[in-house]
Amino acid sequence: MRAAPTILHLDMDAFYASVEQASKPSLRGKAVIVGGLGPRGVVATASYEARRFGVHSAMPMAQARRLCPNGACLIPRFSLYRAVSDVVMALLRELSPLVEPLSLDEAFVDLEAGGTAFDAESALETGQRLRADIQGATGLSASVGLAGSKMLAKVASEGAKPDGLLLIEPGTERALLAPMSVRTLPGVGPATGEHLRRAGITTVGELAEAGEDELVRMVGRSHGVGLYRMALGLDDRPVVAERDAKSVSVEDTFDVDLHDRVRIRNEVQRLADRCVHRLRDSGHSGRTIVLKVRRYDFSTLTRSETLRGPTDDPAVVREAAARLLEAVDTTGGVRLLGVGVTGLADYTQEDLFAQSMAAEAASAGEGGAAEPDGAAEAAGTGGPGGSGAPAGPAGSGGPAEAPEGAEPAGEPEPARERRWAAGSDVRHAVYGPGWVQGSGVGRVTVRFERPGSPPGRVRTFRVDDPELEPSDPLPLVGEPAVVEPVPEEG
Repeated sequence: MRAAPTILHLDMDAFYASVEQASKPSLRGKAVIVGGLGPRGVVATASYEARRFGVHSAMPMAQARRLCPNGACLIPRFSLYRAVSDVVMALLRELSPLVEPLSLDEAFVDLEAGGTAFDAESALETGQRLRADIQGATGLSASVGLAGSKMLAKVASEGAKPDGLLLIEPGTERALLAPMSVRTLPGVGPATGEHLRRAGITTVGELAEAGEDELVRMVGRSHGVGLYRMALGLDDRPVVAERDAKSVSVEDTFDVDLHDRVRIRNEVQRLADRCVHRLRDSGHSGRTIVLKVRRYDFSTLTRSETLRGPTDDPAVVREAAARLLEAVDTTGGVRLLGVGVTGLADYTQEDLFAQSMAAEAASAGEGGAAEPDGAAEAAGTGGPGGSGAPAGPAGSGGPAEAPEGAEPAGEPEPARERRWAAGSDVRHAVYGPGWVQGSGVGRVTVRFERPGSPPGRVRTFRVDDPELEPSDPLPLVGEPAVVEPVPEEG
């Protein structure tokens, strides 16, 4: 514990939803729900306007729609969220070299290490200035907590929400914490909270009164000692500048259980490519490939394979994931698939197994035993960051399309209708950039607007309109938006 409130906790307010509102002027001040849009979709976050209807994160999207039928339900756009997060984290690093990011929208900062605050007055000024700088750079609001420890700084930022600042003076911790729920403390989840409730302990004050020996008896030595110290407001954990990522992973939950083994294999290959793309973006490579399969009965299987050295080669990750899938029984159907890489390193060592396979292929070339160039593409695996299928509209679902030149299996299927997910970015050859409001019955509705513009006009097109294409998100920060006139309908 410090004698001055020089540890800052920043938490952006309803971050994903706030970015969407700033990016889409017509949604400002309206209920916005971000998450998966399929029958099994889950809410990632909701704007404060949506929260008034009872919508919250981790809620099934179907329930959120029932509670807030007029809310705008949108897919997440993580590339844009990361870009905005980079701006915010850069502002934090101007305050101190000791910045500990917890997620895209949350971080601890040691103000004392940066020489920006040494007492309550200077800490308060720094927190107020930071909130103003974030508002100016991104247009978003943030809540800030200041205290003498990480735990209390986080408690303070929660109390400051939304769009506020709260400072906890050292020496007032116990009185402040006493009436709060035990769930306020780090490490007290639903199971521990219920265990304590059954023992008659529901507040932090009651936890402190129980005493260390009783808590050790109830929840074990390491957890009991830690709980008792936190109940007294004691927390000596330092702000750690670089929190090393332990793993990189991606996963998808499917609207309908997958039964076709070829489709499952193609989805695993697509996830492997996405995982490598994220791995490279983080500047890492990894040694252990992990496959996650959740079956129709909600049982979850994980399989892993450790390579001889770290890699960020998409072909190596795809091959390992395919081998892992061969050991998994998918009879009955699959509702979720995931691919991850652990054992991360900040360098890449060429995989020895891949090298030996390449050498064998080269030596076999004379006898015709080696696979021809492009065999991986013919199997539907694609290149780095791809899926082996032509890029479709953001959020498009359905089976992976056959690669160009591949032989069709059986009777040819009719061409799939282009699908446009609500919230995805598009560009029209005539009307310019916009975003999808909704689609169905062969039509897609697009609102044409951009960050900084007035609310835009809405147009409806055929889903296969050749002038309408998927697009990357427009930046939320940077140069002011140039508002292009929208042509009148002829």
